Amino acid sequence: MAEDDDPTRAIRKPGVARPPVPGIPPVQHPVPPLRGSEPPPAQDAPSSRRGSSKVYGKPRSGQSPVRPLPADRTVADHFPPRKPRRIGRTIIKVVAGVLVVLIIAAIAGYFWIGSKLQPVESLADYSGRPEATPGQDWLLVGSDSREGLSAAQRKKLATGKAVGKRTDTMMLLHIPDGDGRPTLVSLPRDSYVPIEGHGSNKLNAAYAFGGPELLAKTVERVTGIRIDHYMEIGFGGFVGIVDAIGGVNICVKQNIKDSKAGINLKKGCQDMDGGTALGYVRTRATGNIPDFERTQRQRQFFSAVVQKAASPGTLLNPFTSVPLGLSAAESVAVDPGTGLYDLLSVGLAMKGSPIATGVPVSGFPTIDGQSVVKWDSAKANRLFEALAQDKPAPKDTITK
Repeated sequence: MAEDDDPTRAIRKPGVARPPVPGIPPVQHPVPPLRGSEPPPAQDAPSSRRGSSKVYGKPRSGQSPVRPLPADRTVADHFPPRKPRRIGRTIIKVVAGVLVVLIIAAIAGYFWIGSKLQPVESLADYSGRPEATPGQDWLLVGSDSREGLSAAQRKKLATGKAVGKRTDTMMLLHIPDGDGRPTLVSLPRDSYVPIEGHGSNKLNAAYAFGGPELLAKTVERVTGIRIDHYMEIGFGGFVGIVDAIGGVNICVKQNIKDSKAGINLKKGCQDMDGGTALGYVRTRATGNIPDFERTQRQRQFFSAVVQKAASPGTLLNPFTSVPLGLSAAESVAVDPGTGLYDLLSVGLAMKGSPIATGVPVSGFPTIDGQSVVKWDSAKANRLFEALAQDKPAPKDTITK
């Protein structure tokens, strides 16, 4: 038979089975399914996956046979999913721990700073002392003490040589019990008033004669108001507190150039550091009545400092609140009954704009060769009587 006639040599088309050969059984070749057709049914085969319901073959030497799962159980029952990590609960624990640490640190810092306050005997009982009045009444004193300042610092701040300790600023602050506005009253240092044991003299002479006790006693007698708290600060402390809060913004009414105070300021609102601020409140180079111009600037500046010190941006920032607390504690002298909490209450009370005024004045006579300030007795009495009764100051007693 010719090779071409051999049926086994027939050319087959792809996918077409070879024709049967007589006497030889056909060989079955699996034909792959066409694309898109249904796949053949799955056949049971050995599996090494965990949880398989069937086990094929024999276990290896040394291995125990794996039992198939019961018919009523699934792989999920045999291998339950892991519980998710409770990240939220962990975060809460971490935050709570941090808060506890911060609270403990704040409490410890509060008592530590409070322990550094400088006590000074200033409020003493005496016969005829005014009875306690509603609200809180503070006597705020700024002295010209150079204590703590080096020679280089005195030169830089233009404070001059150390000349002892005299009162440069005196203000009466009344904080009402209710929601009313505080009242800040400047007491001119040249006010001509009676001083026990020394006749009548300038108000700041009371401090020179008998220190804080005689000054507080004199103020109580001429105002009829019982002083609850006394606070005094010197030049060095003033500068430190202003710098601790990052300076304050003050609006200057006119150009001021004063070499004695070490300032050269232009009219307008501007930020002042401690040294500039000290010169601003000390200068006498403005106005026809320099001391009255100074009292206005002192009230303006005190309000600005206290309001910024009590702002959330200062109190909640440890980089400003801690230096401020330390600076205030180390440079402010208070009566023994005044603590850090009382100082904070002043700041909170002053967050709103206080009513700022000076004592009503009737004239500026010269007595015993000294130019003094005479109060308008009628208006001054009505002003202090209103404050003693925790009432707003009468409008006609408020002076600018």
